[in-house]
Amino acid sequence: MIDLASLAITALAFFVVAVSPGPANISNAAVAMSFGRRTSLVYGAGLSCGLIFWGLIAASGMGAVLQSSLYVLMVLKLLGGLYLLWLAWQSGRSALRSDAGKVSLPGKGRWFWRGLILNLSNPKSVIAWMAALSVGLGPEDGLVSVVVATLVCIAAGFLNNALYSLLFSVSGMMTGYRRFRRWIDGVVAGLFAIAGLGLIKSAFAR
Repeated sequence: MIDLASLAITALAFFVVAVSPGPANISNAAVAMSFGRRTSLVYGAGLSCGLIFWGLIAASGMGAVLQSSLYVLMVLKLLGGLYLLWLAWQSGRSALRSDAGKVSLPGKGRWFWRGLILNLSNPKSVIAWMAALSVGLGPEDGLVSVVVATLVCIAAGFLNNALYSLLFSVSGMMTGYRRFRRWIDGVVAGLFAIAGLGLIKSAFAR
């Protein structure tokens, strides 16, 4: 039976990772501001499909982990927790920097394929997937739980990219982001730290 609470925790963990400012999200925001909502939605769909590829790889690996050993899952949770803490450190460093940084804008045309290639070229995405899936899944979960959790995370990925397209296509949003960037990065760092410490704690829970 699928545990709805664990499923919600998995979806929330993945969404926190997905929504954090990074190359894909910032480029999607730049496309929305420069070329409009429709173009950004197409570009975001490409980004989301790229995430699906790494999600399927992660889900296959997670299925093998759940069928193997409790200790393997514990190690995976530890590694996932450390990865989230590393993301917290990166976001914290960004929050301490006063410069806004440069926004990378993809070249014009073939927006779906540009988004797809961008996320396909980032194999670190599979680590984020494994970290998110390991938050809510336990050794008692089976293949059905893995599949459902993966589908929920895929939906969260599409939702995240759509939100970036819709929000940043509104005039003035990029200016507002630059103004509050340090605060945003600080909050994201805190969320990553909480998630990472919680995942490490759950690795030792019986």
